[in-house]
Amino acid sequence: MRQLAIALACGTMLTGCTASLSDSQEPVFSASSTAIPADTGEAQIADLLSRMSVERKVAQLIMPDISTITPDDVETYRFGTVLNGGNSGPNGNDFAPAPEWLELADAYWDASVKPLENGEPAIPVLWGTDAVHGHSNIIGATVFPHNIGLGATRDPDLIRMIGAATATEIEVTGIDWTFAPTVAVARDDRWGRTYESYSEDPDLVSQMGVAMVEGLQGIPGADDFLGQGRVASTAKHFFGDGGTEQGVDQGDVNGDLQDLMAVHARPYPPVIEAGVASIMASFNSINGRKMHGNGPLLTGELRDRLGFDGLVIGDWNGHGQVAGCTNSNCPQALLAGLDVYMVPEEWKALYENTLAQVRDGTVPMARLDEAVTRVLRMKQQLGMFDSPKRPSERVNAGRWDKLGFAPHRAVAREAVAKSLVLLKNEGVLPLREGANILVAGSAANNIPQQAGGWSVTWQGGGDLTAEHFPGATSIFAGIAAQAEAAGGRATLSAEGAMPEGSIDVAIVVFGEQPYAEFVGDRKDTVFRDEEGLELLKKFKAEGVPTVAVFLSGRPLWMNRELNAANAFVAAWLPGSEGAGVADVLFGQRQATGRLSFSWPATCEGNPLNSSDGALYPLGFGLSFESAEQFAALSEECGALDAGNGSAWFTAGRLGAFIQAVADNAVLGDLRGTGNGITATGLDRNAQEDARKIRFQPGATLTLSGPDSTAGWRIAYKVDTRPDGAVTVTAGGETFDLSQSMLVAEGKGWREMVLTEQCLGKTGSKLSFTSTGEFTLDISQITREQREGETQCSF
Repeated sequence: MRQLAIALACGTMLTGCTASLSDSQEPVFSASSTAIPADTGEAQIADLLSRMSVERKVAQLIMPDISTITPDDVETYRFGTVLNGGNSGPNGNDFAPAPEWLELADAYWDASVKPLENGEPAIPVLWGTDAVHGHSNIIGATVFPHNIGLGATRDPDLIRMIGAATATEIEVTGIDWTFAPTVAVARDDRWGRTYESYSEDPDLVSQMGVAMVEGLQGIPGADDFLGQGRVASTAKHFFGDGGTEQGVDQGDVNGDLQDLMAVHARPYPPVIEAGVASIMASFNSINGRKMHGNGPLLTGELRDRLGFDGLVIGDWNGHGQVAGCTNSNCPQALLAGLDVYMVPEEWKALYENTLAQVRDGTVPMARLDEAVTRVLRMKQQLGMFDSPKRPSERVNAGRWDKLGFAPHRAVAREAVAKSLVLLKNEGVLPLREGANILVAGSAANNIPQQAGGWSVTWQGGGDLTAEHFPGATSIFAGIAAQAEAAGGRATLSAEGAMPEGSIDVAIVVFGEQPYAEFVGDRKDTVFRDEEGLELLKKFKAEGVPTVAVFLSGRPLWMNRELNAANAFVAAWLPGSEGAGVADVLFGQRQATGRLSFSWPATCEGNPLNSSDGALYPLGFGLSFESAEQFAALSEECGALDAGNGSAWFTAGRLGAFIQAVADNAVLGDLRGTGNGITATGLDRNAQEDARKIRFQPGATLTLSGPDSTAGWRIAYKVDTRPDGAVTVTAGGETFDLSQSMLVAEGKGWREMVLTEQCLGKTGSKLSFTSTGEFTLDISQITREQREGETQCSF
C-alpha cells in the first residue's frame, strides 16, 4: 500500500520523497518556485507597511473565530487572520460539508481584498485551522493516527507523507495554515493532551516534528516550499506544555530554566532550522509566569537565542491569562513578543483597546510594525501577494476526490499498522488462516472512538457516528474483510455473545472515550472502565484465546487486562483507517511499533517520576518472533477504590456513568440539541469548560447517575430572567426555582446547593424544567454529603 501511495505521489520508489500526495495525472504544485529573493521580498513588505494606516496594522494582529465574524466584519476591520476552533464551522455548523468551507474561504478572501477608499493596500486574510491528525475538522477527510501513535512508528519518511497528504486536503477547502505539529514533550501521562505528543523523549519529538513540518510546508529552498500543495505549519506550544505539575493542562512548570529548556524546548531549534512558519505560545506558566506575557522567553530565548524570525501566535484567549490582562485588553502580550492575538469572541474590544494603546504610546509603533511585518512576511511566503488567487481558484481547491483520497488513506493505514505496539503474545498472534473469530467490545465497530479527540468536533465522540466519517473503516470491518480473505469468518458481538459453532479466538476492542485538552486530564493513570476486562475474563473462563486491542491516548495501568488476555496490542488512537489494525493481527505486516512512552508499573503516579519505574520502558515492543515470557502482574491498586469522585459535570465533561438527556435525546457531555434543549460550549475558566443551556417552553433537562443521598452543588449563572416558572425535581419532589432565578439575574457566577431539605429525596436523577424560554449557564455539578448542612441555597 505504501509503495502505491509513494508511486502515485512521487512517481518514484525512493525513500525520503516529500511530494504532496495527489493523483498521477496532474501535478499537485507548480514547477516554478514561489521563493522571492530576500532583498526583493523585504522591499515589498516595507512598501506595503509604509502605506498601511495604524488601524489596518492593528487589524493584522487580531485573529477572531469564524463563529463570531462575517465577511462584512472582515471587510470593515480587515483582520489579518481568522481561525476555526474545534467546534466552529461555516454558517454555525461544525458538520458543514466541505464545499461550504471553501465557499466561506472565498467570502473572507473577497472581503479582505476589496479596494480601500484611501488607496492603502488591501491585504488578503489568512485562515488557520487545527489539522492536528489530518484535516480532521472536515467530514470525509483522512484521519491519521494521533501523534502518540506516530511516535511509535519511528518512521520520519512516513510522517512526511502524512504531512504532505494533510496539506493537500487542507488546500481542498481553501485554507492556508495549520496549527500543527504539536512538539510538546509530554512527561506526565495524566495530561489530557498526551496523545498530541510524539514521545516523552525530546529527541524523538524533534525528529518527528521536523518530518511533519517538512511534509506540510516542503523543504526550504525547494521549488514547492510553502507553494501549491503545501500549507504553513505551526510548532506548538512554546514552551513547557508537556511538563506541568501533575500533568494539569495550562498549569505550572517549575524548575531551573536551563534544565527545563533542555527537555521541553529541545524540539524548537530543529523545527526552526526546518523553516517552520509560525510558533504558538503556550498556555502554561514557567516558574509562575504565563508564557503569553513572558518577554524573557518569547523574545529573549525564542527570538534572540534560538533565532526564530517567523510569526508567534497566541493560543485561544491565552493572552487573557497574563497577570493584569483580560481577553479584551492585553498590551503585555504584544510587548512580550506575541505577534498575533487569538481572540475568538472579544475581538472588537481587543482591537479598539490595542489601537488606543498604539496611539497613546503604550505599544510603541516600532513594536507594532515588527509584528505586522511578520504577518506580511508569512503571507508573502505563501504567495498571497504575487499573482494571488481566490481560495477556490487554487490547484487543489474543490477537488473533493482528494478529500479522503485513496493514496492518503493508504498512507494512514500503513501508519496505523506501524504504530501498533505488541505488549504481550502467548502465541495467539498472528491469527491463523481460516480462523473463526469473535470480535467484541463497544469500540470494535466505533469509528468516533478509534479517531479520538479533535475528530470532526473538538472533543470528538459524543453524538458522532460512522456517518460523520464517510469512507472510514472500523476496526471490526478491517478484521472481517481479512478473515474472509483468509478463509475464515469474523462475527461482531459488542456484548461478547457466543455465536453458533466453535470460536478459535476472541478479539476484544476497548479503551478510553474521546477527549481533548483539559477535559482529558486525570488524577492518576488507572483505567477504570471494566468493559474490556469483563469480556476478557468471560472468554478466558470459556477457554477461548483472547487478543486485547486497547485504544487510548496514553499508557495506562492495565495489569488486570494484561493478565486476562493472551495477547495485548496498544493501538493508541488509529483514526479513520481501522484496517491497519487487522494488517498486523493477521500478520500481513510485522509488529514493528515501539513504545514512544514508558508504560506504568503501578496505578499511582507516572513512570517517569515513580520509584517503581516502568512496566515496559520507552522503546519496548514485541515482534511476532519474540520469545519473552509473561509473568503475572500485581493487580493491587488503592486508587481503584477512590473511583472517579463525585463530579457529575466538571471541566466541560460529564463524569463517568453520568448521562444528560432532553426527554429521550441524549446530550453527550451535556452538549447538543433535542426536545427543546440546546446546550453549547461556554468559556468560564478555560475553553468550553462550561455550558450555556437554552430551554424552550416546556423543555426538561435530566441528569442521571449513581443513586445517592448526597446533595448537589452547582456553579451557575443567569444573565436574563426566565419567561415562566423554573422548577427542579429529584426523588419525586418538585421545587420552584423561579424566584431564585430572578434574584440571580445579572449577578454573575453563583452557587446553588440542592439537598433533601428542598427536594425531599435526592436519589439518582435531577431534572430542570422551564415553562417559558430560559437560559441557564452551568460550569460545575458535584454531589456532596455535607454533615450538618441540610439547607438548600441559591
